[in-house]
Amino acid sequence: MSSTTTPLLHRIPSTSTLGPASSDTTSLRSLPSSRYRRRPRPTATRRALLLSFLSSLLSSLSAGSITIFSLYAPTFQSTLHYSQYRINGLASAASIAMYMPVSLLGYYCDRVGPAPLSLLSAVFFGLGYAGAALFFYWGQQGDPEGVYWGLVGSFVGIGVGTCSMYLSAVATCAKNFGRGRHRGLALAVPIAAFGLSGMWLSQVGDRLFSLDTPGDLGGKKVDVVRFFGFLAILLVIVGVVGAVGLRIVDEQELIEEAVEELERSGILDGSRMLGNGVTREGYGGVDVDEEREEEDMIGAGILDPRKEQEEDKKIKTWVLNAETRRFLTDHTMWLFAFGFFFMIGPGEAFINNMGTVIKTLYDPELRVGGGAGEHETSAATHVSIVGITSTIVRLLTGTLTDLLAPSPQAGHVQIASSTELERKRFSVSRVVFLLFFAVMLSLGLAGLAAGWVQGHGERFWVISGLVGAGYGAVFSLTPIIITVIWGVENFATNWGIVAMFPALGATMWGLVYSAVYQEGARRQSVVGEEDGGDNLCYGVECYASAFWAMAGSVWVACGLVLWAWKGRGGWSQRGVVV
Repeated sequence: MSSTTTPLLHRIPSTSTLGPASSDTTSLRSLPSSRYRRRPRPTATRRALLLSFLSSLLSSLSAGSITIFSLYAPTFQSTLHYSQYRINGLASAASIAMYMPVSLLGYYCDRVGPAPLSLLSAVFFGLGYAGAALFFYWGQQGDPEGVYWGLVGSFVGIGVGTCSMYLSAVATCAKNFGRGRHRGLALAVPIAAFGLSGMWLSQVGDRLFSLDTPGDLGGKKVDVVRFFGFLAILLVIVGVVGAVGLRIVDEQELIEEAVEELERSGILDGSRMLGNGVTREGYGGVDVDEEREEEDMIGAGILDPRKEQEEDKKIKTWVLNAETRRFLTDHTMWLFAFGFFFMIGPGEAFINNMGTVIKTLYDPELRVGGGAGEHETSAATHVSIVGITSTIVRLLTGTLTDLLAPSPQAGHVQIASSTELERKRFSVSRVVFLLFFAVMLSLGLAGLAAGWVQGHGERFWVISGLVGAGYGAVFSLTPIIITVIWGVENFATNWGIVAMFPALGATMWGLVYSAVYQEGARRQSVVGEEDGGDNLCYGVECYASAFWAMAGSVWVACGLVLWAWKGRGGWSQRGVVV
């Protein structure tokens, strides 16, 4: 029988996987593997899914500690007397480490599973936060410049830990639940929990690890050493729990469905797969008690389970590599990725620098004298607002897109316009949701740049709410769109490639903001009594031009996403459902 004409999923078992008794068998075409045919899930499987989901939720609820950087950034400025450049250097180190290795970690996660990644996060979080606490303590003792690079290294560890824990949680939910009708909600829940982690951790830091410092805006600053120690212990525990609980259930079934889809489309050549050492066959479709029959064959020595497992791994690697190549050669992916870069970078920069932006809203003398009165506000309040709005919007977009957006029936890469669709009387594309919330993000940045909140801290909640909603929706919808267009089996790798881009955007816009802030401080030559240095700036000139540029960046991003959707060779022309 020629291997070039028979699909891989419908061949008889290869003799390379048969034991000594194989020569006594007659027709093995009627002995298909049952593992790849959809069956009602038994109780043990449902329990495994529940445990994985709860572990994902716990990991996501704890992984976002870096999002509260603005809570303790003013303490670095006032205690260690770091310039805005140096503070942004720490934030940028964490952002780069959080995003740049995500493609490598995603590749690793797809091939070995999420549990080892969770354990890796425990190591990096423990070393990162323990090291940061130690270096900050030494800096307080009189050598802040000498410990700066130690702090940079610690925040690199924190960034890698964040990436590892978050990716392991989201990938688990994407693969376990991302093939059904509620794929949007399945991804939105852990992503929303990640946003929520910033809210509750900021309140813990503000209420349980704060020092009363009269004259500091908001009346408090964080006890950084104790707070970092708490985070180190918490996140090591969560990482270890994830290493035990995070599992991909029925992964081999997912891979075999992808093989069938790719073969049917002509993308995957079964004969080439066999030529590369993958010899396992036997995926027919006879309605018999296949599991018991296969167990009998293994017991009789007809099938060798070790060889079958080895070839399962080969098939998995082949499929994932084929999908990675297809993803990287799709020009719409690059348009979409650069759109994500121009959207998320400004949001990251705002969140990282929110604490110092708030301090520019008040005259230094008024702040030192405690005269800000009813207009004063604090970074912790707005970190929580960003967390709440981000969480609500992530859940909302996941739910609404499940209800309103068109969906392909399959959970694998979409091949052509013939993709079978789930029919709806009325539908709204996920891209429309993405563009709507991107505009909302830009409005928040533009409102801040226009000086609408200068001297009116009580209005800042509008800015933080708009940015939080827009940022949360973009971060939720982007991976959802990736799963809809390019499937879930290679999700961690695909999402990892796209998620590298925000690192560059956050760093770039952080540097732009720092340059504008420091130039304003130089012009004003402000010297605050409590801060004892020339690193503080007050007024619109400290941030306006930077945030106008960030708003423009988001508008450019909208154009790139529209191009990927409606442009020549875009998703709409190819009949790709999104």
